[in-house]
Amino acid sequence: MASDHPTQHETLGALMAEAVLALKAAGIEDARMDARILLSRAAGVDGGRITAWPEDAVAPDKVAVFRDMISRRAQNEPVGRILGERDFWRHTFKLAPETLEPRPDSETLVEWAIDFLEDADAPRILDFGTGTGCLLLSTLGDLPGSSGIGLDISEGAVACARENARDLDMAAQAEFRVSDWDGALSDAERGAGFDLVMSNPPYITRDEMQALSPEVQKFDPRRALTDEGDGLAAYRILSKAAFDLAKPGGFVIFEIGRGQETDVGYLLVEAGFVGVEHREDLGGIVRCVAAKKTRCSVGRCVI
Repeated sequence: MASDHPTQHETLGALMAEAVLALKAAGIEDARMDARILLSRAAGVDGGRITAWPEDAVAPDKVAVFRDMISRRAQNEPVGRILGERDFWRHTFKLAPETLEPRPDSETLVEWAIDFLEDADAPRILDFGTGTGCLLLSTLGDLPGSSGIGLDISEGAVACARENARDLDMAAQAEFRVSDWDGALSDAERGAGFDLVMSNPPYITRDEMQALSPEVQKFDPRRALTDEGDGLAAYRILSKAAFDLAKPGGFVIFEIGRGQETDVGYLLVEAGFVGVEHREDLGGIVRCVAAKKTRCSVGRCVI
């Protein structure tokens, strides 16, 4: 991104105007908002100051950082990837190349998990495919006395989740392990069970991948997005694993893709769960499926 102004005379207003033009030319929809976020970070100022004092000068080294950011955004790299972090629920989570970028739709799962467990005594949670740890850490943060384990097959994702736990002072509540499915759980942990098993697995079909935005296709890890098939492969495994690992009276919640609620609900019932429910995200799309494991005693089961 070039400018006709000498670098030492660059101002917040001039840089904003320059960046918005560049991003619009690159087809970025939220050009002004993205430019403001990136300029705020690069210049080290509050976003409101960009509008209030556009004549403020910006140091040459900060101008260079900002122009590099805009160049990356013009090539469809998401703002979160450029900043290396993303806000989610009540926290800010660091990202890694091996993790998905947390999105607001997934907050539906967190909200529902808290609803299920808010009256539980020291609930234990298991999170499959934890990524940044955003689902587990967000849920634990709103449930005093809770604890949990996050599993992911990616070493990079687990390292990122551990760092987020440390940054949020939640390392004592959440443990993260590299694991292929539930392989890293001990016999004692399996026997004790979990009050909630949750996951946001790869649910996008191979055909649907082609319709995703460049931001997702180029910068989110593919294996965290798709099973390269019908989008249900992970649920076939996780439904059975969740039933084995949930305590009697415990719950399972899965994030799902558009139109998958019937198929995923059937898999949960087939695994032994009851009371399948759905919850929509803010866009009115069914985003999560949940179910319960019954409490059974001799000759009697209680939901």
